[in-house]
Amino acid sequence: MAEKPLPNDEFVQSLIEEIRRFSTVNVLFNEGIAAKLHLNATDLKCRDLLNQTGPITAGQLAILTNLTTGAITGVIDRLEKEELVKRVHDPEDRRRVIIQPLTHRNEEIRQLFIPLRTSLSQLLKKYSDEDLYVFLSIINDLNTLFPNEIQKLKNEE
Repeated sequence: MAEKPLPNDEFVQSLIEEIRRFSTVNVLFNEGIAAKLHLNATDLKCRDLLNQTGPITAGQLAILTNLTTGAITGVIDRLEKEELVKRVHDPEDRRRVIIQPLTHRNEEIRQLFIPLRTSLSQLLKKYSDEDLYVFLSIINDLNTLFPNEIQKLKNEE
């Protein structure tokens, strides 16, 4: 069986530029969703992180996001104001605060993403299962690559 030829460097560079462009439009889309919730994209993504991690300290959230503790305080204030999280004193150390995601607005947020989910579903139906498995593999690899790159940035500080 013949191996697939590897893409040339110029093609790879154009793919990298398209990934950057996708990243930008993704941020702008999330900014639009966040605005409907009276937040900004960073606030919305912090809430997404909290939904993934479960309750964590403000300090842990600052580390995960690479935001300062002052910036995280502002994020938490806005999320709390919109009733998306609540601060809970740590039972083991009352000086420490745990940020707990609230779920009562999850359906409202899910509804905001339905048009995108519908559009994505239609888009992805154009591709074969084999193409989609490759795409999924690339997305999984990117989800590993970016945290590694974030860590490299932190190590340079």
